[in-house]
Amino acid sequence: MAHPSIAGRLVSVNVGMPADVQWRGQRVHTGIWKSPVPGPVMVRRLNIDGDGQGDLAGHGGEMRAVMVYQLASYRHWAAELGRDDLVHGNFGENLTVDGLADAEVCIGDRFRIGDAVFEVTQPRVTCYRVGIRMNEPRMAALLVAHGRPGFYFRVIEEGEIAAGQEIVKVADGPESMPVTVVDRLLYTGDRPADQLARALRIEALSPGWKESFRALLGGSAGTGNVGLTAAAAAPPPAWAGFRPLAVAGIRRESADVISIRLADPAGHPLPAALPGQYLTVRVPPEHPGEPALIRDYSLSGAPGAPEYRIGVKAEPHGGASNRLHRSLRAGDRLEAAAPRGTFLLADDTAPVLLISAGIGVTPMLAMLRSLADRNSTREIWWLHGARNGAEQPFADEAREQLKRLPGSHFRICYSRPAAGDRPGADYTDTGHIDAALLDRLGLPRDAYAYLCGPNPFMASVIDALAALGLDRRRIRTEIFGAEPGSTPGIAATPARPPHQPPGAPADGFAVTFARSGLTTGYDTGRYASILELAEACDVPVRWSCRTGVCHTCETPLGSGHVAYDPDPLDPPANGDVLLCCSVPAEDIVLDL
Repeated sequence: MAHPSIAGRLVSVNVGMPADVQWRGQRVHTGIWKSPVPGPVMVRRLNIDGDGQGDLAGHGGEMRAVMVYQLASYRHWAAELGRDDLVHGNFGENLTVDGLADAEVCIGDRFRIGDAVFEVTQPRVTCYRVGIRMNEPRMAALLVAHGRPGFYFRVIEEGEIAAGQEIVKVADGPESMPVTVVDRLLYTGDRPADQLARALRIEALSPGWKESFRALLGGSAGTGNVGLTAAAAAPPPAWAGFRPLAVAGIRRESADVISIRLADPAGHPLPAALPGQYLTVRVPPEHPGEPALIRDYSLSGAPGAPEYRIGVKAEPHGGASNRLHRSLRAGDRLEAAAPRGTFLLADDTAPVLLISAGIGVTPMLAMLRSLADRNSTREIWWLHGARNGAEQPFADEAREQLKRLPGSHFRICYSRPAAGDRPGADYTDTGHIDAALLDRLGLPRDAYAYLCGPNPFMASVIDALAALGLDRRRIRTEIFGAEPGSTPGIAATPARPPHQPPGAPADGFAVTFARSGLTTGYDTGRYASILELAEACDVPVRWSCRTGVCHTCETPLGSGHVAYDPDPLDPPANGDVLLCCSVPAEDIVLDL
């Protein structure tokens, strides 16, 4: 406990309610605009009276109730950016203070201002909206790079505060870790293990930052920033770009599914794939003038096998899948990128739920085979839904693997059993995998759940599992096709399928969005980044800072190279790309 001492002065109290602003032709809901208020104001557990946040997923809440920024940083940015128009609240802060430098204030420090007591919980979250407020798109990256992020307070004791009051330090944070040190641990490559361990011992540190630091502490060197993105948790791809693989065999697995075995043309073992990963395949044209098509297919064979196996369902309007069903023959060549993906089986002793529908069985089969090969003693549940026996791929293979796991449980649901389908032998239940079935099964609440199938199926199962008490963080999904985007604060608009960008076709480097089935030229005069091109094509994307800091936009790069401007503070994982600050340096293929 520190002896009370004056640490600074409260210069201004700034508040503002969320409002809609126009930005790049879109409507953004944000509370970044704050204005000074005169006289005393009440500080409560979640907010200051008269204040609000537009995006509660990234801002606000008990651990981020009050944002603090310093006069010294105002002076720094006025000189650095050549600005003479900065006013209190310009950085979205609630409290403008004299003193309390980011390099001196530590996580867990406590301060009294007026009648209220506050505790430092975390640095500012990187967010593009401070760039909107400052009219400086690079601002989120600059705050981190210059070591001036600002920080959040938690309210320990509610009370009134007013500009002009002294800020009194009443307690020292354990471990004495300044805000700038903690900020660099997450957002840059400077993250020594002993510093991560120290940060995790600070009780006051926000839970989200602790989760990121745990991931970083458990991650391996050279795999990117696992504290910011799950993409970095996967090993780097075994080779760059596409390489030819020989079709070693084709087998019909159901009425509309074939499996394709792929091998090295020279007979060498292929690099081992992990259970749950997928293969990006370039499907050649059937006729002159047709373009090649690029698609992702989950690996369904034995993990670590010298060959790869994918399952391909003939979709009614599937250009690539129908080509493969019609034209592919044993002995042909298919170009493929290395196995990728973060839909991986957790190395844990907790129970496992493998839940799939239709062709979604393919990554589950690889996971099941991996558990059987290791003679796993984990409690395993295999739940699969199909229309009927004729449309259930890999049924016999799944049964064989389940027999190798004596403690496993299974349910096979047919929504429309055929006359020859045998209840109790071919399937266990009539209908769908739904909340009622899951409730009856008595599933373990501490399980890891892995889901793959149509999006509506997965959405309903996720909600059902969460209602039963499963932690949503333990529910993993693999999506066929484009994943949903994440555009914080942007007003929702009707969804459109991916399409060519407006205007005349560009003759720049070709950018292929593999999951969206779209290839288009990059126009350097129109787009400042690959992210902007994707948005123009309505390709679902995920982003937050738009300046190469937060890694939300990190995406697997199937082939090609990119150039960065600006350079990211921390490079992405090997084989990945940050969309928000990169442009193609040659033709590229993205897993989008």
